Amino acid sequence: MNVNITENKNTVTVSQDQPTVVTVVSQGTQGASFSSTNVSMDDSGKVANSIPYYDAVAGIWKADSTTTKLTLVDGANF
Repeated sequence: MNVNITENKNTVTVSQDQPTVVTVVSQGTQGASFSSTNVSMDDSGKVANSIPYYDAVAGIWKADSTTTKLTLVDGANF
């Protein structure tokens, strides 16, 4: 069996006497990463005016009801 993959043309040629099933999967171009260090973000608990912050214990960025514009203005420690 011969399998030729040419990246420039994205072609696959299979030459064989018996029927063959070939599955080709190619990941497409990805957009810019959220983080230069590949840290993920959990925004599942976001609310209006959430402010993203880094949670060092969890090792991820978060946006939730804990840190919002209102909590920074009405009682945050600076």
